[in-house]
Amino acid sequence: MLNTGVLSKAYFTRENLVRHHVDSFNDFIDFGLQKVIDEQRTIETDIEGTYVKLGAIRLGYPVVKEADGATDKLYPTEARLRNITYAAPLHLNMTIVTGETEQEEKEAEIGLLPVMVLSKVCNIVGQSKEEMLEHGEDPQDPGGYFIINGTERVITTLEDIAPNKILGELEERYGDKIEVAKVFSQRRGYRALVVVERSRKSLLEVSFPSISGKINFVTLVRALGLVTEADIVNAVSDDPEIMKFMLENLEEAEVQTHEEAIEKIGSRVAPGQAKDYQIKRANYVIDRYLLPHLGNDEPHRILKARFMSRMAEKCFELALGRRGADDKDHYANKRLKLSGDLMEDLFRVSFNRLARDIKYQLERANMRNRELNVSTIVRADVLTERLVQPLATGNWVGGRTGVSQLLDRTDYVSTLSHLRRVISPLSRAQPHFEARDLHPTQWGRICPSETPEGPNCGLVKNFAQLVEISTMVSDPGKLKNMLFEMGVEPLVPSLVGAQETTVVTYASELEAMEETEEKFEAEEPAGGEFYA
Repeated sequence: MLNTGVLSKAYFTRENLVRHHVDSFNDFIDFGLQKVIDEQRTIETDIEGTYVKLGAIRLGYPVVKEADGATDKLYPTEARLRNITYAAPLHLNMTIVTGETEQEEKEAEIGLLPVMVLSKVCNIVGQSKEEMLEHGEDPQDPGGYFIINGTERVITTLEDIAPNKILGELEERYGDKIEVAKVFSQRRGYRALVVVERSRKSLLEVSFPSISGKINFVTLVRALGLVTEADIVNAVSDDPEIMKFMLENLEEAEVQTHEEAIEKIGSRVAPGQAKDYQIKRANYVIDRYLLPHLGNDEPHRILKARFMSRMAEKCFELALGRRGADDKDHYANKRLKLSGDLMEDLFRVSFNRLARDIKYQLERANMRNRELNVSTIVRADVLTERLVQPLATGNWVGGRTGVSQLLDRTDYVSTLSHLRRVISPLSRAQPHFEARDLHPTQWGRICPSETPEGPNCGLVKNFAQLVEISTMVSDPGKLKNMLFEMGVEPLVPSLVGAQETTVVTYASELEAMEETEEKFEAEEPAGGEFYA
């Protein structure tokens, strides 16, 4: 007979109880840091022919810089006692390119990254019990938290709706049932809500960021490259009843050609402007803000048209009663953002700010006829400040609050409970009865009894005792190429082998969006959220 006591002792070790935090942060160190740098690739300047090429990034081990300039190894206990941040230096390879001349690649320290206790770069990881006691550490301490200005802070796991997944819903408006298909399209920290709905007149309408109100579905699809009636109908469905619904939409179409569709969208996104400007703005909007997870280039438009058609089909299937509305509270429709994911979001925004500062410093040095040198243009405090402040206050990028919390040290069990907590982004002031209820799919994942009383009831939860959370990093590009090799036919043949192409070569997507929005003097896109 199997001894359950042996199994429980084997599982309930300090490594297993907060493994999700440590594994997630380790993945961020191994892949997330370099991923953000690769997204940026270069830092452009206003100096003609001059830019900075970015290379490999490396994270050191936690250190403390003394008043006399000496650098010593830092241990968690010392950080607590001296009220300093347990952080390690980040080193980035950079090359200044001027015209055809490329300087020698140099490694510069760009800032300090707060380090999770017992992560792979922590100074006490792998030490014996005796060594930990010698450094003032509790051998039973689970780790999985940060030390910011001497205080222990934990990044709580966030529960959110799964991105890039179509969810069908029935919404009641003015006494009528409206079929809606929505998707939270997420790419490199930018999240855009795209909604396709079937109005009371049975016409399909689409709403997405940067365009006010709703736009006709057929108009949008024709702007994306599906022009003929046969192509549009076949893209949605080959079912006779659904085809009948689509023919009704085509009869009421506002435009008949691709050019007319672009002009129509241009008149909506830039009213009162010159026609050429409207067309340019319309192309930018559908490439950037419509389903950004599918890509930001013109070749990706046909993929967006197919995806929109799938959303339309879901609306019609809901109307015909062939499928029920999707359950937002089903755990298959949820995703957990662990500490590594949240740190990646924070690092992306922080590094974006550092890149702008490097650009400014280069231009200033050039105006003063100084030699352009990597070591003198990087101000490490810019990145360090923007990484430490959110961890110290809990005010995260994207307007979220309470992400980083003071670790509960009432006793050992309360510490473990806090490290295994998961919070919902829903407002505590609203009822949200269904979201607070215990859902059958939480069985084995979420503890049915450990939740606070009062306004947080059901919105602040804890993991079940034996839950395992996967933090494995998967490359969607490799998966796509594998499917193509197995015989799957791509919608756009030119995209085979291309993981995520982009026209923007010198800045991350966020900076490009921000700068272009200022250039166009447009309002902040409605429905879109900058999560990173």
